[in-house]
Amino acid sequence: MIYEGSCHCGNVAFEVEGDFKQVIDCNCSLCRRRGGLLAFVARDKFKLTTPEENLSTYTFNSHVIKHRFCGNCGIAPFGEGVLPNGDAMASINVRCIPAIDLGTLEIAPYDGQSR
Repeated sequence: MIYEGSCHCGNVAFEVEGDFKQVIDCNCSLCRRRGGLLAFVARDKFKLTTPEENLSTYTFNSHVIKHRFCGNCGIAPFGEGVLPNGDAMASINVRCIPAIDLGTLEIAPYDGQSR
């Protein structure tokens, strides 16, 4: 299924193809503060539908993941990175997809704090 998502103000919008039934609740220093619920897709299943210049980027720790957010409203709808095997991926904050009923999701804790 293809979903549409965005930041709060709509300055950053996207389409993503996936079957989002299980998400990750990470406890790393960033995710704890941001409060996102994450799902991962191959980068070719993700399409930014607004100009790239609307994005701001934050990296930390090993600087492997580009945490993308809106410089206007501050919401972080997705991130981009590369898996250990070299495949490009996108991490989607499913809270930014209005069509997904968050109450139906299986939430798996992930201990990012210890990594």
